[in-house]
Amino acid sequence: MKSVITKLLIILCFTFSIEIANAQVQIAEGDPPNNTDLPFFFKSKLEHIDEELALVEKGKVEAVAISPGGLPVYAVYYGEKEEFHSQANYNSAVAARNPAYYAQKGPDTKPVVFIIGPVHGQEVEGIVGLVNLIHIAETGKDYRGQDWSELQQKIEQCRVIIIPCANPDGRRRCPYDSFLGLHEDMVTKYGQGTRKDGSMWGWPGAKSNHPMVGDVGILGSYFNDAGVNIMHDEFFHPMTAETKAILEITRKEAPDMTVTVHSHETPPAIYNPMYSAWYMKERVYDLEKRLNNRYKEAQLSYMPDSLLRVPRKEDDEFPPHDSFNLVCALHNLSGTMAFAYENNDGTVSDRIPEPFVTYEDILDIQLLLYDEMLDYALNDRLYWTLEE
Repeated sequence: MKSVITKLLIILCFTFSIEIANAQVQIAEGDPPNNTDLPFFFKSKLEHIDEELALVEKGKVEAVAISPGGLPVYAVYYGEKEEFHSQANYNSAVAARNPAYYAQKGPDTKPVVFIIGPVHGQEVEGIVGLVNLIHIAETGKDYRGQDWSELQQKIEQCRVIIIPCANPDGRRRCPYDSFLGLHEDMVTKYGQGTRKDGSMWGWPGAKSNHPMVGDVGILGSYFNDAGVNIMHDEFFHPMTAETKAILEITRKEAPDMTVTVHSHETPPAIYNPMYSAWYMKERVYDLEKRLNNRYKEAQLSYMPDSLLRVPRKEDDEFPPHDSFNLVCALHNLSGTMAFAYENNDGTVSDRIPEPFVTYEDILDIQLLLYDEMLDYALNDRLYWTLEE
């Protein structure tokens, strides 16, 4: 009965999202039109998430938050929740010299992997990967019909939590369903937004006004409808329900590994986090190298080895520039191996006259990330046990 109610809720929300589609920002005159030649598997819209979640049978779908714009934030859970016999929060357990007081993780428990879809609504590529990943968890194949049964088996050996889109407000306002082949200025304009005079906030300027209110022409898809950039919320006193839900899932689930999925204009890469334990930075770097080699072997876009993000310490001089963002918060909340992942969005510029990727590449790049993450969680897991 609960499954039926959940599916009815998804259908109702899908209908609601159609009725309020006029909340989407209109493409300005002179800007390129939305791509209309998207292949069937490139499912980047909120309605695609709704349609996929209505088909879920092996997993459990839950609306974990309602955005300021009134949209549900969904999480899909695969595998039963593990009982970790928690008797302390993570930071207290570490102060007691053993994280097992927070979560006892031994060979008798499954690894827990938490995948957080776009917190920036214009980074639509992450939705494509996660809709296809859910389809793989359900059927063993992606929407091209390509077999990923080994990835499905890895999912079945873990507790996997997927938020297909963490910022539905931003995604609803984004007028583009793909940026492949478009100039990177379009991502900047409709992602970080504009001032009232039409000038673009850009990066990192868009982080200088938060919440993004006041001098706003286009409210960029970076933000939810309240102007909050979830990546830089107030984590000790969250400003928005989406952040609260992400933090609560992390606290309850004690994930072994967590990723926030993003997009940028250069080859795909894992960003090693700041303000996390040094041994964890080294583990993230190890995963980064493995994934980059996987991309090389698959003849996909990859980072030159010299540009991989070697672990480093935080700010060594004033002024500071290494922020304590969502990834850092999740690690310090639960001890999870947390990192940000940047997919390539296929944009072009004077520096990049041709896209690094095709639509097929964008999907393969992400699915290989998830395959490598699950493999790492299964084979290189850290056990947290209480001494006898």
